[in-house]
Amino acid sequence: MSVQLIAKELYRLIQEVEELEKRIRAAPYEKREKMKYQLLKLKAERDHMRKILDGRKDAPAHAKKYYF
Repeated sequence: MSVQLIAKELYRLIQEVEELEKRIRAAPYEKREKMKYQLLKLKAERDHMRKILDGRKDAPAHAKKYYF
């Protein structure tokens, strides 16, 4: 997956998290627990995608080998 596609996916996930947070604040108390569970899953996915993007940007073109 290219860096650009990863960045687009990350942006989409960030937008979804923000939208769900708004919906949770406006939702009745009975529905909040289920929505909070969805939010946790979505945040985990967002954080995972962010780590992938950070790793792609920082990774060198070739792997370094260290011998001790």
